[in-house]
Amino acid sequence: MELDRRRHIARTALHVLATAGGRGLTHRAVDAAAEVPPGSTSYYFRTRSALLSACLADLVEQDHAELDLMQPLLAAVDAEVLAEAVGDLVCHWLTAGRERHLARYELSLESLRRPDVAEVLRVGGRAIRARVADVLAGLGAPDARERADWLVACIDGIVYDRLVGANRDLPVVRDDILTMTRRLTGLAVAP
Repeated sequence: MELDRRRHIARTALHVLATAGGRGLTHRAVDAAAEVPPGSTSYYFRTRSALLSACLADLVEQDHAELDLMQPLLAAVDAEVLAEAVGDLVCHWLTAGRERHLARYELSLESLRRPDVAEVLRVGGRAIRARVADVLAGLGAPDARERADWLVACIDGIVYDRLVGANRDLPVVRDDILTMTRRLTGLAVAP
């Protein structure tokens, strides 16, 4: 029960961060959004720093859970299956997963002033890149680690552009996203 309450508050804190921004992330705001008694967030996460750490931990946990779900598909993959899986993931991030990525951007901005936040994001990002490198290596990509770095950076760029960048007003059309991911994954696995 205690773990469920902590997770619920951390997940709600991500929601508050995504919808109200860094300045809007307060213990009271999280209490209200989580529909818990006043002071509950402060009980579990005494300081703003602890609350940010909870947001980060939940964010990284969700990232790895998504990759865990995709791992069986990616383990026996060819370039086209990889492109489709990545395209579907990007479409998910732009729609149902949108809020989590907005919270990630808020945390990224926070990391400019907080080395502890920066370190968690860096470690989480490196772990994701290592998993992508394993997939690319399995497909025979040369320099899989280097290619994983730029592939993840390109995917991050697409998500950023479509969520908050110049193309944020474009509708999410799966075929358009697949065109991009096919090009990117094709380059990533090319000899």
